[in-house]
Amino acid sequence: MLRLWICLHLPSLSLEVFRPSWSTELAVAVLEKERVHLASRMAIQAGIRLQMRRGGVLTMAPQTLLYDRAPAKEAEALRAVAMALLQFSPNVVEAEEASVLVEVSTSLRLFGGGPKMRRRIRDTARALGFTTALGCAPTAQGAWLLARAGGGTALKAESLERQVAGLSVGTLPPARPYLEWLDGLGCRTLGDVRRLPRAGLQRRCGQALNEAMDRALGQAPEVFDWIEAPPTFSARVELPDRIEHAEATLLYSRSLIVQMIGWLTAHQLAVTKITLELQHERGREALPPTVIEIALAEPTWSEDHLLRLLRERLAQLQVDAPMIAVRLTVTDVQAKAPPSETLFPEPGGTPEDQARVMELLTARLGADNILRPEMRADYRPEVANAWVPAVGKPGPAVDAPRLPRPSWLLDKPIALLIRDHRPFYGSPLRLVSPPERIEAGWWAGEVVTRDYYVAEGRDHAHYWVYQERMGSREGDEARWYLHGLFG
Repeated sequence: MLRLWICLHLPSLSLEVFRPSWSTELAVAVLEKERVHLASRMAIQAGIRLQMRRGGVLTMAPQTLLYDRAPAKEAEALRAVAMALLQFSPNVVEAEEASVLVEVSTSLRLFGGGPKMRRRIRDTARALGFTTALGCAPTAQGAWLLARAGGGTALKAESLERQVAGLSVGTLPPARPYLEWLDGLGCRTLGDVRRLPRAGLQRRCGQALNEAMDRALGQAPEVFDWIEAPPTFSARVELPDRIEHAEATLLYSRSLIVQMIGWLTAHQLAVTKITLELQHERGREALPPTVIEIALAEPTWSEDHLLRLLRERLAQLQVDAPMIAVRLTVTDVQAKAPPSETLFPEPGGTPEDQARVMELLTARLGADNILRPEMRADYRPEVANAWVPAVGKPGPAVDAPRLPRPSWLLDKPIALLIRDHRPFYGSPLRLVSPPERIEAGWWAGEVVTRDYYVAEGRDHAHYWVYQERMGSREGDEARWYLHGLFG
């Protein structure tokens, strides 16, 4: 089987991890060892170029903002991107120079082919706040070179060799220390380097250059250290500035959800409960984080569904202080359910679709306004049925009674008249079922001793009636009551 790799290069990683909120009058540059590593478009327009020194930058553009690189933050950002890409393949590896490699041979069909997968990978990186350059090739080193050169696709070995041959010599890291010497030989592309005598090139530049070229063209094996998803998920993102409205954090919360989807996919799990913490400023009068708990009626791993729920919750939330960071934690998961084996879909949508609608209504209207019936382990009919929040874990399973039950139970039983020693409701009622005796409630101080019957009127309507047994209440003789109506 032909292997296919996609390399995601993040040229803006060093700048994006800072997320500065600059005005249109300021340029931005990132420094590495006193030299400019990456500049914004405004900095380039101001005359700043790569490898300039700090003094030269400030001389040409005194309004420039200078940021020292933060290797720890860059590594954290790269790991977040790699974690999110686990939703497309279990084979993901962090590569050099702000790149991530994904082996997608076995998952292309699942995502609709190469173009759709590349588009989804690019959208995932954009959700995390990064611009990208994608390279696609049969080898990992080849995909890396294409991405590092600005992007490209080569699905066959011949196309890859042709495209690699046209790349600049500086694209290949082992060749960079020898650029001046190679330029003196007239070698300005990797194709020119490939035509040099192999033994002489190895004596002059070392073995790494030839090996890198061989790996790119599929003539040498490639060894990888695949990333592994941690056993639990908790991720945090710092906000670019103090944010006062909870709804404004949705964009940053989405980046955390995207990472969570990759983690869930790697472990073949679906989430049932998540916690979002809106963290406030620290200090002498620090406030505890504002916590949002989202419990799901059905396990899910859908980014769109989780975002809709979170948007509804954040839109209704009022915070007491500005926020500086957001943390997302998975608190409850279940194993992913296998795909349905039925030939035809269920009419009216799947149970998951219906559960998502209920969750969305609950987030918008409140848990106390969306209810569902639930049976309780109690023999008393008025206690055995209760209304509980529609979204949430169901109570313990209760066996439904096998005897007939009415479709409409009255809130309060109605006392019936007695005529000719028979209960009367519009007409004399005829008992058409054997009695069902219920004796319960002693543990709650409300003893119930009743004999229930199905009764039929002259219009053939059926009623659920009961007779209180003698002595069930002090000073009260046995009487008949209407408790429910059959449909």
